[in-house]
Amino acid sequence: MSSPSSDPDQIETGAETAGSSKGFIARIADGLSDPVLRALVAATAVSRIGRGVFLAVTVLFFTQIIGLSPAQAAVVLAVSSGCGVVGSLLGGWLADRWSARRLAFGFEMAGGVLLAAYAFVGDFVSALLLASLSGFFDSLGYSARSAIIARGFAPDKRVHARAVLRTVTNLAIAAGSGFGAIALALGTPEAYRVVIAGAGAACALGSLSLLRLTSAVDAPARGHVAAQLTETGSIDTQATAAASAERKDWNRRSPWRDPRYLLLSALSAIFGMQFGVAELGVPLWISEYTNAPDATFAVLLIVNTALVVLFQVRASRGTHDLRIAGRVTMIAGWLMVAACLIYALAAGLPTWAAIVILIVGMIAHTFAEILSQAGAWGLSFELADPVRAGAYQGVFGMGFSLGALASPIVVNATAITFGFAGWVILAAIFLAAAMGIWVIARRAAASDSSAAPASA
Repeated sequence: MSSPSSDPDQIETGAETAGSSKGFIARIADGLSDPVLRALVAATAVSRIGRGVFLAVTVLFFTQIIGLSPAQAAVVLAVSSGCGVVGSLLGGWLADRWSARRLAFGFEMAGGVLLAAYAFVGDFVSALLLASLSGFFDSLGYSARSAIIARGFAPDKRVHARAVLRTVTNLAIAAGSGFGAIALALGTPEAYRVVIAGAGAACALGSLSLLRLTSAVDAPARGHVAAQLTETGSIDTQATAAASAERKDWNRRSPWRDPRYLLLSALSAIFGMQFGVAELGVPLWISEYTNAPDATFAVLLIVNTALVVLFQVRASRGTHDLRIAGRVTMIAGWLMVAACLIYALAAGLPTWAAIVILIVGMIAHTFAEILSQAGAWGLSFELADPVRAGAYQGVFGMGFSLGALASPIVVNATAITFGFAGWVILAAIFLAAAMGIWVIARRAAASDSSAAPASA
């Protein structure tokens, strides 16, 4: 099998080949010459450290410190995800109308303050309220950032920027989890509350770097429909008609009128349920069906994080090309099939064999994650109307949020309930979604190729 970073449609020069041999830190550093990416990386690094702290301690804080039942904790997290669905859509809509950089700053700052407020939570109602607001503002900020990426980079640089930011996110969350372990080790309410307050402060501070962005990442100003006046005070019918036509054209470019993009978003959301497999399905499978110790899941997370950090940027090269994006998504689909079947084979094996099989499954799963993300980013940018970049990215982000919301139900209803047969069902779902995305990419590429000679 060829490396996920290979790009058969491009011939590398000697300089490009030498550049590809650099370590991932060197490749990221090379990209930081871009001021937009530099500001986004700085904001992401600081804020995701805070988010990593929070993710490490949230569930135990709810159950052991506040005293929520597991069912109540699940409700809090589910409602937070549901609010995130609304936030994803609204954030993109707002980013097409107002300054995306100012919105991103405001949303990130508010999200950090809300995280810090968790330190003062004392019951189910207050936890539910804060989780709802936090999930809402976090998704608002994510959609605004997506609009910034769509407008702030050339088409062949956007996926690279996404990959760099995802790599930084993984590193920062891993570092934040280490800080969160301090509260877990001490186990006192005071330790949890101090660490959570610090995590929220870090998220808020991370937003300050977004102020360095320029207005170039904002949506272009739109004409107003109000009647335009001439110098003599009479109505300028031509200018008014032009502004009205511009408004109608802007409305026609809505992603809700783009069935191809809606289908892409839906299929990407379905494939995005693979994150639920990693976060819920695998640990439950380990504890209920295999002889591997529960601590094996921590090893699998380390494997996942290391591979994403090492290969995400490299694997994302060239996926702004529709054909390549479709191709890597199809490869991701087959890798996800392999991962599901490999996970299933771990049941009933001796401890050492189960651990080995699970690690192999996680390796296949992680490369499916890496390639599917690279393909999704490329297609979500290239098939979007640049005039409504915020709205398109908001719809795409909403799809992923819906997938995250549905994944625990789907994974539990398949793999955890039916064992091997359930894993086969999951594999078929992922393969069907990947094939659908591949078909969309191929048809879009063919359409672009036929349109190019006609326009010439």
